[in-house]
Amino acid sequence: MNSKVLIGGKPDQIRNYVKALEQVQVEGISVYACPWQEAIDCLGLILPGGGDIAPDIFGQENHGSVHIDEALDRLQLKLLGEYIKAGKPVLGICKGIQIINVFFGGTIQQHLPTAHAHCYQESDQYHMTIAKRGTVLEQLYGLRFPVNSAHHQGIDQLGQGLEAIQFAEDQVIEGIVHKELPILGVQWHPERMMGYSENHVEGKRLFQFWIQLFPKKKGCDTMNA
Repeated sequence: MNSKVLIGGKPDQIRNYVKALEQVQVEGISVYACPWQEAIDCLGLILPGGGDIAPDIFGQENHGSVHIDEALDRLQLKLLGEYIKAGKPVLGICKGIQIINVFFGGTIQQHLPTAHAHCYQESDQYHMTIAKRGTVLEQLYGLRFPVNSAHHQGIDQLGQGLEAIQFAEDQVIEGIVHKELPILGVQWHPERMMGYSENHVEGKRLFQFWIQLFPKKKGCDTMNA
């Protein structure tokens, strides 16, 4: 391995992300398993999937949010701020796309009207999505492509500076980018799609694109020298 990526989750919750990153020759480390300075010195940040964001963080009462870990939410928001300040790339996955949206002042729909078509039901569900023309997701996968799905919430009001670039057929936002910063978020789980299937596209291609955004300086590689 010649580079490290910080994953904003607990060690026992990020195994799939670590394995996926290994396939693109990147080492993934948990924010809970390294000193703070090492955490913020990595080449990029992945905000992983998980439970729901504490609604008070985006100014709402609880209307269906579950499996809340507010301490983790606030840690992820702090990490996102540090990586934005450093100009380093960020990838948000499932809950991670929602954390990005909330950071930029957006809100979350706490239970989608079509949640039955998106939520985890003993395993991931799969559905078709539509990419916006001229965006990175269209370049990687085409205008229409299937992805996995394991969520009951979604982006409501979009945060400042963010652009929606992928939608499910029921108009749930499935992908976002920041208009100026190296930030990408997807509502699906590429780390669970590492290989082609008739049900979904190849998640590895998304990681391969994202690591190309890494800064040239390899801070993680030299800080322990």
